Amino acid sequence: MRTFLWGALPYICLALLVAGLVWRYRYDKFGWTTRSSQVYESKLLNIASPMFHYGILFVLVGHLMGLFVPESWTDKVGMSEHTYHLFSLFGGTAAGALTVIGILMLVYRRRTNSPVFKATTANDKVMYVFLLAAIVMGMWAKLTNSTISSGYDYRTTIAPWARSLFTLQPKTELMVGVPLTFQIHAVIGLLLFALVPFTRLVHMFSAPVQYLFRPYVVYRSRDPKQLTGRPPRRGWERIDQ
Repeated sequence: MRTFLWGALPYICLALLVAGLVWRYRYDKFGWTTRSSQVYESKLLNIASPMFHYGILFVLVGHLMGLFVPESWTDKVGMSEHTYHLFSLFGGTAAGALTVIGILMLVYRRRTNSPVFKATTANDKVMYVFLLAAIVMGMWAKLTNSTISSGYDYRTTIAPWARSLFTLQPKTELMVGVPLTFQIHAVIGLLLFALVPFTRLVHMFSAPVQYLFRPYVVYRSRDPKQLTGRPPRRGWERIDQ
C-alpha cells in the first residue's frame, strides 16, 4: 500500500492529467471552457468568484513554496524556522478560509438559483466535492498538528518526498510517519489533479496570451445615409407593408 500510494499513485494521476489534457484539446476544444453562468446571475458571482480564485492562487503559491523551497534556502535569506512556521500557519489558514468561503458561496448560488442549478452537471458536483475536501482537509491537517510555537515539520518528510518524484526515485519511506490527516490531504490532492482535465477546472491551463498582441478593436459609427441612401428624417417613419 505504501508503494502504491506514494510511489505509483502520483505517476498515475500525472499520466491521467497529461493524457486528459491532450484528449480534451484534440476532441473537445469547444468544451474547454468554464461554462460561465454569469448570464443567469452575476451579483453573487462577482463576490464569490474573485474570493475563490484569489484564495486558490494563494493556496497554490503556498504549496509550491512549502514543497519545493528547501529549508536551507529560507535559512540563507535569514528566515528563521519559527517565522516560516507562523507565515505558513496564518497565511495558509487565511488563504484556505478565503477559498472555502468562495466555494461555499458558489455552491449556495448554484443551489438556490434555479437556472444556474439546472446548468450544473454531475461532473460539477464531483469537482466541488473534491475541491472542498482538499482545502478543508489541508486546513484541518495544519491546524490539528500546529500551535503558535511549533508545528509538524513537513519540510523534512512530505517536501523531500514530493521533490523525489521528479527524479523518478520516490522516497516512499518518508511518508510512513506522516500524520494521517496530511496523508489524506495528499491523496485527495493527487486525485484532484487527475480529475482536472475532465472538469471545468481545465480552464486553468488556458491563458489569453494572444490578447496581449492582437490589434486594437476599432469601433466606428455607421452613417445612416449609407444605409438608406437618403438623409435621416426626424420623428417616426412609416413602415411599408
